[in-house]
Amino acid sequence: MPTASVEQTVPGSAPDFDRCYRAVQARDARFDGQFFVTVRTTGIYCRPSCPAQTPRPHNVAFVLTAAAAQQQGYRACRRCAPDAVPGSPLWNVNADMSARAMRLIADGVVEREGVAGLAARLKYSPRHLNRVLTDHLGAGPLALARAHRATNARVLIQCTALPMSDVAFAAGFASIRQFNDTIRAVFGLTPTELRRLRHRRDRSQSDAVSAPGSVTLRLPFRAPYRWTWMRWFLSAHAATGVETVIDDADAPLGWRFRRVIALPHGPAIADIEPHDDHVGVVLSHLDMRDLGAAVNRVRRLLDLDADITAAEEVLAADPTLRPLIEGAPGLRVPGSLDPAETIIRTMLGQQVSLAAARHQIDRLVDALGRPLHDSGSTDGDVPKAFPTAAAIAADGRAVLRGPGRRIDAVIGVAEALAECRVEPHAGVDASDLRAQLIELPGIGPWTAAIVTMRVTGDPDVLLTNDLIVARAAADLGVDLRDTHHWAPWRSYATMHLWRHRLAGSGEAV
Repeated sequence: MPTASVEQTVPGSAPDFDRCYRAVQARDARFDGQFFVTVRTTGIYCRPSCPAQTPRPHNVAFVLTAAAAQQQGYRACRRCAPDAVPGSPLWNVNADMSARAMRLIADGVVEREGVAGLAARLKYSPRHLNRVLTDHLGAGPLALARAHRATNARVLIQCTALPMSDVAFAAGFASIRQFNDTIRAVFGLTPTELRRLRHRRDRSQSDAVSAPGSVTLRLPFRAPYRWTWMRWFLSAHAATGVETVIDDADAPLGWRFRRVIALPHGPAIADIEPHDDHVGVVLSHLDMRDLGAAVNRVRRLLDLDADITAAEEVLAADPTLRPLIEGAPGLRVPGSLDPAETIIRTMLGQQVSLAAARHQIDRLVDALGRPLHDSGSTDGDVPKAFPTAAAIAADGRAVLRGPGRRIDAVIGVAEALAECRVEPHAGVDASDLRAQLIELPGIGPWTAAIVTMRVTGDPDVLLTNDLIVARAAADLGVDLRDTHHWAPWRSYATMHLWRHRLAGSGEAV
């Protein structure tokens, strides 16, 4: 059986034809989102698991992005909805400019800041960025962003009752004409015809139209997924008012997760319900311009785009780790919804217990969090967004308790974040972010490593300075100085070592 990772002779080049074609013949859903199939005889592009008859080899080609297929004149297959797939793990595994650009494009940076803003975040000129993306991915930043807008538009068309003019501008299009032309080019249908399809079975979304002011989504991922581990992590680190794990006997897995998400145009609430083969998400109080960013950030929080099979094949090759992998398949690396929040919360967790850290975080949220007064809460608990770096810099000293040196460090980092002297985001190179963080007073190697792992999605961070990881390694007789054979999946090895130690203490993980 093929592994679930696509080999490339050169980073960013077209995938190996024979390997991709075997995946298409097997209709292997693990490859959905890792590459797309263009079919010359029909003029469409598909996901590898498309249920249609497998085309002959001489009629197909393989591209890394939907935008590349669209640039070549192909339209999306209506049967398999190739835009409704997990994202490519290449954007986290690779650290090159193309991969980092794709993370930011998925977050809607081009719609908000233009190509110049995207280039500035990556610290390259727009001309060089366009050349590299075109060479590596078959499409420039505008075409890649156009594909992103088309997916957002399809979701809004099929999952809301918004007027088409509102859909167009919420999805990021500059005009109604641009919106209409793009939908026809990508899907081969007018927007109105695309909306009529919502009553048919749609593998990516709920069959029902969302309530006014909200969007109901169905987010795919590559199985397996160890939900007990993610539930433990979310519950153990939940900040009162910002997030909560809810026991729900009617939910498929017995629980849900509710979280306030800070977004570019204002906070929203995400109600997340895990399933065995997808994640149900209801986004409410959402400025529709933030749909793409909200979906992208939820996916990153839950690590839904991981190539988990490839990671576990490499780690299970080590006899010491094999029992851990076989005993808990599908462990994910929790990501970050907001880099500044992740940094502050991680700093408050340095050298203190989890309970002590949550106490400090709860104090910050209670005093400085922004309440969502129109949230519709009926139980007296008004949801709050985590306080901004600027709010913590201005008033955090009066709220935080503990050693003065630690408070000074947190306030100093909040000031640096508020003044943009350090700019953590999903598109920054992992080594650059780690170096920026280490330069800030009060941030040591442990904090820098875990923030880098969660913010950038780097799959190859080993938390050698973590006490739990060190104790787990000692239990197993693992030398953390000799783990090169785990690369590039050492972040997942870290999660398995964490879980091993926590499970030994009786935690349900």
